[in-house]
Amino acid sequence: MIVGVPTEVKTDEFRVGMRPVGVEMLIRDGHSVFVQAGAGLGSGFTDEQYTAAGATMLPKASEVWERSQMIVKVKEPQPAEIPMIKADQIVFTYFHFAADRDLTIGCLESKCIACAYETLTDDAGRLPLLTPMSEVAGKLSIQEGAKHLERPWGGSGVLLGGVPGVAPGNVLVIGGGVVGTCAARMAAGLGADVVIADINLDRLRALDEFMPENVHTIYSDPQAIRERLAWADLIVGAVLLPGARAPKLIRRDDLKHIRPGSVIVDVAIDQGGCVETAKVTTHRNPVYTVDGVVHYCVGNMPGAVARTSTQALTNATLPWALKLAKFGADQLARMDHHFANCINTTRGTLVNKPVAEAHDLEFAALST
Repeated sequence: MIVGVPTEVKTDEFRVGMRPVGVEMLIRDGHSVFVQAGAGLGSGFTDEQYTAAGATMLPKASEVWERSQMIVKVKEPQPAEIPMIKADQIVFTYFHFAADRDLTIGCLESKCIACAYETLTDDAGRLPLLTPMSEVAGKLSIQEGAKHLERPWGGSGVLLGGVPGVAPGNVLVIGGGVVGTCAARMAAGLGADVVIADINLDRLRALDEFMPENVHTIYSDPQAIRERLAWADLIVGAVLLPGARAPKLIRRDDLKHIRPGSVIVDVAIDQGGCVETAKVTTHRNPVYTVDGVVHYCVGNMPGAVARTSTQALTNATLPWALKLAKFGADQLARMDHHFANCINTTRGTLVNKPVAEAHDLEFAALST
């Protein structure tokens, strides 16, 4: 297999799809690897390290895409990259198709095999290639939320941890999965009062068992959410429906319940967002204000801590990249139904039902 690793071109994206050690392991297995010059610099990996591992460095993204049978990336192909995708080419990356109709159509028209990190499953029903970035995003949601509560950013001026004689800040986390759990633990560590809302009672019971004493759980329904919106200084949207568009749990009309200067961090924004007033922002311009409420909606939050994120992501993706390079997408899908769930489009056919429903497109089950 000829594997290509292009430089990420999404705004303020500094991660890279493969570390030099990944190149080394692919070369050891008999594959060839093309890496675009400078692809790893944002994560602290030099061209010399890739060359020493056995990669061939190419100056242009177009050369990497043209000469590779399989592309390994981090973020979804951007508008400038979609025309470079070839028929039968395997593209292994995050796609988040449900939030982007143009990307979905582009991949269908290219007739590539789009293998999405975020829909690969395991025996426990988890999403092992999404988990590491969910962990990073969950922790970052509190770090960034705390920052934007500062008055110069338009926040209310609340210090989440408080000080002696002054109560700590209040944090509402909507969703008790990986993002929500990491966010709650991070906020609790700062000393905030934290509430996690979820609809899964078994998950709420589990959270009650291991969370610190300053973290409490509530069942998530519209009334409970509205009541806590009035209480919260920082609100984290941590909702996930695998492969599907995120449900809108905070409506525009709900903003009237939120105190001015409070902050919403919508981690679900890469799946369309769970806040009606959410729109994608960048690390360079991360926030905007609606009805006095600060919105932080960066679509690639882990890209801000690219060194940590690249290491965490590639720890999870490399074993699958090695298998994908060895067997190809079709054979690997026949061998492993969890990988079959990873394939979202193949040779012009949409095989992910939630994505088809999100865009009202024709769906066909993957034939293995």
